[in-house]
Amino acid sequence: MGKIETKIRRVELSDAETLASLGAETFYDTFVGTCSVEDMDGYLRATYSVEQVRRELSDPHDQFYFAEVEGVPVGYIRMKEDYEGLPLMKQWRAFECKRLYVKKEFHKTGVAQALMDFFMDYAIRNQYEVVWLGVWEFNYRAQRFYSKYGFVPNGHGHPFPIGNTPQTDIWLWKFIS
Repeated sequence: MGKIETKIRRVELSDAETLASLGAETFYDTFVGTCSVEDMDGYLRATYSVEQVRRELSDPHDQFYFAEVEGVPVGYIRMKEDYEGLPLMKQWRAFECKRLYVKKEFHKTGVAQALMDFFMDYAIRNQYEVVWLGVWEFNYRAQRFYSKYGFVPNGHGHPFPIGNTPQTDIWLWKFIS
């Protein structure tokens, strides 16, 4: 499948069930086989329950956007000005891409690029100095994607266990000139 037309729209509280389902599906597809079935099931229940998604959508600082193809959500991004994960970022006006996931059948169609372009445009329009994100240390596909946007490792990482399975994310950043 080649590049397809993608519309970006803000996720509303009424979209919580759709976002929870899309989030669980895309996380599972990305990380299946990297942890035990029990750890994956527990993580998905905790992170992508409709109640948890509603809490996140109710946070006025959290921003979620769907990537839609023909009116159907096929990916999403979560973005936020948040310094909790890496306090080092407090020295700049920084904007974090907290999640970016696309259904596997829409990989290589331009959907992820549409979401990242939206994120970068937002950061530039709102005069952020640096953008940053965490990516699993063994997700080389995602790391290649982010490197195309100029993101580079900043030398920091953080534990991102899935249940009892230890995993590590590395922080990437890009300074906006």
